[in-house]
Formats: sequence, C-alpha cells, structure tokens
Amino acid sequence: MMGSKTELQIGEVWDARTTGRPSELHPGVVHLWQRRLDASAAEVSAYYRLLSSGEQERALRFRVERPRTEFVLTRGTLRTLLAQYLGITPQEVQFRYEVRGKPALEGESGLCFNVSHTHGLALMAFVMRRTIGIDVENLVRGVDAQRLAERFFSERERQALRSLRGDELQAAFFRCWTRKEAYIKAKGDGLSLALDQFDVSIAEQDHDALLATRPDPTEATRWTVCDVPMGTGYVAAVAVAEMTEV
Repeated sequence: MMGSKTELQIGEVWDARTTGRPSELHPGVVHLWQRRLDASAAEVSAYYRLLSSGEQERALRFRVERPRTEFVLTRGTLRTLLAQYLGITPQEVQFRYEVRGKPALEGESGLCFNVSHTHGLALMAFVMRRTIGIDVENLVRGVDAQRLAERFFSERERQALRSLRGDELQAAFFRCWTRKEAYIKAKGDGLSLALDQFDVSIAEQDHDALLATRPDPTEATRWTVCDVPMGTGYVAAVAVAEMTEV
C-alpha cells in the first residue's frame, strides 16, 4: 500500500549525547540524530559492551584506533536509539542484512533506519514503514569537484556544475554528491546503481531534489530527496520513499 510522499515531515537534527530519549516516532515523520565521534576511553568501553559479539569482533579488526572508536560509537549509539524506540535493551536489538549489505531490523516493528558517518560525525535517520537513506560529508576535505563530477555525475548535473567556480562549485558539488549517495543508500543497490543513471538538483534548499530516474522515469515520483540542516563544515541529505507496508 502506497502513501503520498508529500506527507513526509523532516525535522531538526538532534544531538544523541544531549537530547535524551527520542519521542514517539509517528508515521510520515523522519527523526534525525547526530553524534560526534569523540569520547573518553571509558565511554568507548561502555558502548563496546552494547555491541553483539560479531560487532565486537569487527571492531577489533580495525588496526587503527580512530576508525575503531568511530565504529564503536556509531554502532553503540545506533543500538541505543533503536532500543529506545522499540522499548528493549541495546543488546536485544537484532539486525538482518539485505542482499547488498544494507542493515535492517529483524522482526515486524516497521521501524526503518539508515546511518552515515564522516570525519568525526555520525548521522542517523529513523522513519516508520519507509525505505530511507542518509549521507553526510565533511566540507573541510578538499576535492577536485569538477574532475569528480565529470567522471561520475549525469550529463544534466555536469552541465549545471560547469558554470560554477570556487566555493560555489564546492558547495554545489557536495549538495549533489550527498543527495545522490542518500538515494543510492536508500535503494540498497550499492555500486550496481550507476551515479549517472539518475539526476538530482544542485540548487540550495531544494525539497524535491530527485529530478529524473532511468530506465524507469516514474521512480523519481516515489521519492523525497532533500538536504539535512547541519552545522558548519558538514553537508548532508536524506532520501525517503513513499510509505509501504513493511
């Protein structure tokens, strides 16, 4: 059963370290949470204990401390938030993985989520009975925006970016990139969905940024793709499908 994507409400980004327990998640509402990925050794250890044995083993395979810490804090925070939504303990949260590795919850709760992290920050999105994807990027890291756009983006996007220079080009590139990544993550297609097979807007504050999809042009009508308001130095986007019976 499909619902209109226009019913979707996307609010502010809450801080998982200071906001407290999430409120009830109603249909048609997206909850967004961020978490800075720095913590004391004691806090990291406490989050590590929330993980499953498989996640703990995965954490220990990181040879470098920083990515290991970021994995533990991200997954521990995700478990904590999911547990609060579901009314269980973090250790009771059980994941399943779709064909190309996208995580989802076991069971029939209808709670859907997605996670992204970049250079010291994790961003998490939660919604009821809608496929969702999220992406966050750090604007500080320098990239050759024009070269990457010409290599990966669609012709429509490349044309839109060619007239821009400097900071304006960098900002538009990252808006485009995060919108595209959020949609790919929501679809769960990974590398099998080419970046040039769909078009997104590069305009600021576009609340309907998915412009065209190929080969099925009607796919674009089933999605909301828009920016997520972030603090200085970060840009993010979320992609949410029409409501389905999960």
